[in-house]
Amino acid sequence: MSEGSVRFDSDALQQRILALRGERVMVDSDLAELYGVEARVLNQAVKRNAERFPVDFSFVLTKEEKQEVITKCDHLQRLKFSPHLPRVFTEHGAIMVASVLNSPRAVEMSVFVVRAFVRLRQVLVEHPDLAERLDELEARVARHDNTLSTLVATIRQMATAPTAPSRQIGFVVDPLEKKE
Repeated sequence: MSEGSVRFDSDALQQRILALRGERVMVDSDLAELYGVEARVLNQAVKRNAERFPVDFSFVLTKEEKQEVITKCDHLQRLKFSPHLPRVFTEHGAIMVASVLNSPRAVEMSVFVVRAFVRLRQVLVEHPDLAERLDELEARVARHDNTLSTLVATIRQMATAPTAPSRQIGFVVDPLEKKE
């Protein structure tokens, strides 16, 4: 495989590998771009060969997951206005897509994709504390979100709290008092 024929460098490819549902995955549009086909063509090939793509090879994102992916990945902003939920592929699914597409470019890129997944796995093995630190950071952010939500709710409640009626200014004449 010549480096000139590879559209992504290894680091750029690793940045397109996402962590969802405890799996490392690539979005269909990224994989299609890598394999040199349209995402529509890739998804049609997957639908024609659905038996080759069990849930542990490929799955469709939920609306919430789609929103999360769009928020985290700037290069996926084009998905924001798409009515379709994107499909993602695990390492095994990415290899299976290459066999379904069966083009020389797809075969060449599948080797490249496998190497990127393996390299990412090696980084996580070499730095086991990294995953733990990411989990801690995620938990801390969740706690901060809860605290901020409570704070905002309290501020809104204070802003809309009824005010005490104003006291009347001036002399108050008691109607029961006798006039002389």
